[in-house]
Formats: sequence, structure tokens, C-alpha cells
Amino acid sequence: MKKAIALILSLVLCLSMFAGVASADSKGKVYWLNFKPESDADLQEIAAQYTQLTGVPVKVVTAAAGTYESTLTSEMDKTDAPTLFVVGNAAAVNTWGDYCYDLTGTAIANELNTDAYNLYDKDGKLCSIGYCYECFGIIVNKALLAKAGYSIDQITNFESLKAIAEDIHARANELGFDAFTSSGMDSSSSWRFSGHLANTDLYYESVADGWQAGPCPATITGAYLDNYKNLWDLYINNSSVDPAALATGGFDAEGEFLAEKAVFYQNGSWTYSACSALGDENIAMIPFYCGVEGEEMAGLNCGTENCWAVNSEASEEDIQATLDFMYWLVTTEEVSAKLNNTLGVMPYKNAAVSTNKFLADANAYANAGHYTMTWAFNFTPNVDTWRAALVAAMNIYDADQTDANWANVRTAFVEGWAAQYAAANG
Repeated sequence: MKKAIALILSLVLCLSMFAGVASADSKGKVYWLNFKPESDADLQEIAAQYTQLTGVPVKVVTAAAGTYESTLTSEMDKTDAPTLFVVGNAAAVNTWGDYCYDLTGTAIANELNTDAYNLYDKDGKLCSIGYCYECFGIIVNKALLAKAGYSIDQITNFESLKAIAEDIHARANELGFDAFTSSGMDSSSSWRFSGHLANTDLYYESVADGWQAGPCPATITGAYLDNYKNLWDLYINNSSVDPAALATGGFDAEGEFLAEKAVFYQNGSWTYSACSALGDENIAMIPFYCGVEGEEMAGLNCGTENCWAVNSEASEEDIQATLDFMYWLVTTEEVSAKLNNTLGVMPYKNAAVSTNKFLADANAYANAGHYTMTWAFNFTPNVDTWRAALVAAMNIYDADQTDANWANVRTAFVEGWAAQYAAANG
């Protein structure tokens, strides 16, 4: 009898072990192709935490700055393709829509507290959903500003920003710091200016011409390019870096700001984790004051192009594993709090409340009745090609700041848009 019982127990143990292996095999795996290089370290830690907790393998690969589309194209051709990737605008939906799993009715989609960042294809399929809400503007070191004899309350428009920046630059040797960090134009930095700074024109055009909510216009006028130029000239002529050297790149604007070598640094809420080392009481983000009438009531540039898509070509197990991982990210307080700090506010019902100082500044402007500069640059057709031509023209202008060279920047901006729209839309 004892032998029989022992045999039964042995069989049960073997069956349990087999079931465990089968269960582990059926868990699937996750491959996240990350869009944000500055978040790589945090995402690697989170991925490892999830694998330790669940046993589900999670791989995070981070594309280098400015190379996401080419990296995605390359990775999607592989057998082990990403299961989680970014489809952040209408152009990306046109390109990758067939690879997007319909997220309608999924647990992760049901956690959203807004549909403002959802992207659909022409048939109504929910291709991607926003996973973070961000803001960008001009980051200010308030402590350095005070050392220069000013307060942030004195900056209310372009005129006041220009006066303060030019005074600081003129006294840079005396003060031990300059007005602006470097504005490098290599691929690791130029997106800040060919993309984000371009919103000074594109946002105001989108409001004036009625395409703020889309669709992408076939042509633009460049009506606010003088305002774009206002800020660009201020950046490059009130920094320790020779404007003619910007084309070669290789600068570290964030490092300069953290070393307190400059008061002003254009970037976004995703840099909060690094900038917080200076102390929340010493940092703030102000709008793109560029000389537009009524800009005293401007707020920060807010929106997202960070939208999750799940690979419909993946196995059922990998799709479910990816959806489960996404749900865990936005409903686990500790994890969502960490993601808030590195990515931005997560628009999900049960995500942790953001402690990001720059996003708090965005909310403060909005709560005070200031208008938000929405992300009109997201409509850019053939974005990488358009930006490359713009950067090339800006590099020539930076080395020789003539009206003729700025006219070439205008051509790249306006005529380049029309050309790329035509190329993208036949």
C-alpha cells in the first residue's frame, strides 16, 4: 500500500513538474522597442523586476536618438520582432497600421483616463494608445538666475527673456555661467530644434489656419517663422559655444545645465529625473516666449508622440504577455511612479500621481488660464526627411547669419513641407 501511495505521489509530482514547464512555456515573452533613450536605465530595471516577479522574459531594446523609425523597420524584419513598439502619429499609423493589434476593449485600453492620445486607422481600429503625457519648454535654473540678479517672475514674454539672456551672456565671465546651454545640431540634439522648437511656428499656424486638431495640411505658410528665428537667434548667440561649431555636434547640453554652466536649457519633462539633482526649488520650466502677441498667457508645449502599439504578427502568447505587462506598468503604484518620473504623466486611472516638477509647472500654467501649446509638429509629413533638410539649412545659417541664409531655412521649412506631403500622399 505504501509503495502504491509512493508511486502515485511520484506520478503526481512528475505531472506537476510537467504542468509547471508547460505553464512557463505558455507565458509568452515581451520585446519592447523603446523610443526614449533617456529612459533606458529605468526601463531595464523595470523589465528585470517584472521577469523576476512573473517569470515572463521582458527584453527592452532602446533605439538611438533620431533612429527609431529605421531601427523599427530593421527589427520588424526579424523572426524575434518587437511585441511592443511606438506608433506615435498619423504617418506612423499609415506605415505600421497593419502590424498593430486592435487594442479596443483590452484591459490596458480600459485603464485610460482620456482618449486624447488614441490613434486609429481609417477603418476605426485602435492602433496605439498614449502611454505618457509630456511637456517641453525652456528649463530655468532659478538659483543661477537669482545670482545674475533676476527672478523667474520677471520673464513674461520674449522681450523680457531676451533682455535677461543677453545681459547674462554679456557678463558670463564675471558670473561664471552663460545664458543658454549648447544647441548642438547632430542627431542626438537637433530634434530639439527641428522638431520641438519648430512648434513655435506650427502651433500658432495650426490655430490661425484651423488645423490644430488635424488633418495634416498639404501646405503651410511659415507665418510665424520670424518668431521661431527670434528664439533660435537668442539660443545660439547667447551661449558659450560658437554658432559655427554647432553643426559638428558632440555637445552635452544636459551636462552643461547640471554643471550649472548655463541658466536656460530647452528640453522637456523627460529630463526631470536628471534635473531634479539641482533641487525642485531651483528648477522650473517656462513657455516658448517668441514674440507672439498675447504670449504672456502662453503655457507649455504639451502632448505626446509616445503611443504603444502591440505587434499583431506576434504569437497569441506573446500578445497576451505584452498586454499583461502593459497593464502591470500602469496599475502598479511603485512602477507607474517610476515611469512618471522618467516618461511623464501616465494617462491611466490607477497610475501613480506624477511628482515631476516640470509637469507640475505645465498644470500650474493651465490652471491659471494660460493656453497650452499643443504638439502641432506631430503632423510633419515624412518627418525625418523634412527635419534633415531643415537642419542642413540651419547649419549654413548658423555659420553665417545673413538674411539670404535664413531665406533658405524658410524654404526648407515651408516648401520642404509641401514636397514631403506630396511624397507621402502621392
